[in-house]
Amino acid sequence: MISDSKTAIEKALSAIELHRERLTEYVRLNPLFRETLEPIKLDDGPLVARLMAEHSAAAGVGPMAAVAGVLADLAIREMVEHGARVAVVENGGEAAVVSEDPVDVALQAGDEPLSRRIGFRLERFPMGVATSSGRFSHALSFGEAEAVTVFADNAGLADAAATAVGNVVKGDDEESAARRGVETGLSIEGVQGVFVVYKGTVGVGGRVPKIIGVDPFDSDGLSVSLGGL
Repeated sequence: MISDSKTAIEKALSAIELHRERLTEYVRLNPLFRETLEPIKLDDGPLVARLMAEHSAAAGVGPMAAVAGVLADLAIREMVEHGARVAVVENGGEAAVVSEDPVDVALQAGDEPLSRRIGFRLERFPMGVATSSGRFSHALSFGEAEAVTVFADNAGLADAAATAVGNVVKGDDEESAARRGVETGLSIEGVQGVFVVYKGTVGVGGRVPKIIGVDPFDSDGLSVSLGGL
């Protein structure tokens, strides 16, 4: 978590704790919300659950696919409301970012050659970024991609979309699989760009931020690692 305001960070931490508690209680009473892998319509419930349902439905996946991103979005909202000019929240591989300055985001993909060697320079905000992996992440994926990174209007949508993209990146034809992933991501309203790494093949589509080299030992400046590892 990065900000120019200590108060904003404290408010963001409190917001994450509050929304997690509300979600935990909601899931306890509504176990299908946690278990389903399909979109679910939700007209009531806490804000965190409603946002999860909304973004996952847009991507065609279950609501839990958006949980980390939505929590990041809600934390960012709190930070901005308390005067933060720079607000970065990374939550298990998903990041919500609002900033007056560029923010560099590093890609993590296990021990793959590109991991922690390349990143993206974010310059348009607000921005949601999410990375999913069929090989290295603890999150459920039906695909085999080393890494799928999605850039979207918010982190909740990016999170859900990264799951949807990751699910279709598989098979022996690497180029077709990467292309299918990019096309799947860009078909989701609100997704700005998609970056796929699969068996040595890279697929890129939409408005992907500038790709930059990353020094794995350099921790200076505004940066956040993605990947949930």
